Amino acid sequence: MKFRHYLETIAGIEIYPMLSMLVFLLFFIVLLVYVIKVRKRDIEELENIPLK
Repeated sequence: MKFRHYLETIAGIEIYPMLSMLVFLLFFIVLLVYVIKVRKRDIEELENIPLK
C-alpha cells in the first residue's frame, strides 16, 4: 500500500491519532458532565418548548 508507506515516512505522524482520540474523549466527557449537572427544571422547560 503506497498510502501507508507515505504515512510511515512522515516524522511525528503518530501523535495525530492520539490527539484526535483525546479530543473525542474530552468532548464526550464534557457532554456527560453537562448532562449530569443540568438542573431538572431546565430540562422540563426544554421538554415543553414544542408544546408552547
